[in-house]
Amino acid sequence: MQKKLCPKIILEGTRLTFKTEIAFALNEHPEVVGPRKYRYHSPVISGEWCAFTNFPWGRGLINFEPQEEALAMETYQTWVRLLELQKYYSWIIDRFHISTQAYQERTYGRLYDFRWLEERLGAIGFRLIHLRRSNESFEAARERRLKVSGNPEQYNDLSYFYREQEQIDRLASKSVLPVYTADVSDNDINRVTDDIAVWLKATGGLYAEY
Repeated sequence: MQKKLCPKIILEGTRLTFKTEIAFALNEHPEVVGPRKYRYHSPVISGEWCAFTNFPWGRGLINFEPQEEALAMETYQTWVRLLELQKYYSWIIDRFHISTQAYQERTYGRLYDFRWLEERLGAIGFRLIHLRRSNESFEAARERRLKVSGNPEQYNDLSYFYREQEQIDRLASKSVLPVYTADVSDNDINRVTDDIAVWLKATGGLYAEY
């Protein structure tokens, strides 16, 4: 019987590191999900969904306010349990707990300990893809993003992204998940996804070995 591809990937990085574009590209990469003769529902989810408020650009799992902490932690508990129950499926997550740690530490001075979450995710094969770029490359990435962004004001201050990237670098370095750091400075999404696919294959990240 043919082995079933079921990679589980978390993409983390500051804005303008093309996480969403890379998530969609990985979800169609033949080395990651196999050859596809037609398009079907993408197993791509995001901690960046602003699901806690009934207005655009609101709050959610990453940028929740202190009084919403219980809601956020219950949401994480629910997500991880759902993923455990469907462990023989492929999942790609565009921003998750590292982004939460970064935002909450930066905004409220609260650093959440998500070791429990990583241990459970690691047990079902999740891997962390840490996306970063050189400071010099942010300007070109911003110009590319402004052509399609519905909220362009968020890209006005590039120094914000420099600082957030340093913070995410530090947090990713402490992860207990297998981590691959991908440099996206050249904006070559095909090259980046090929590199990620090679790493996943080399480290056993494409199949469920449990």
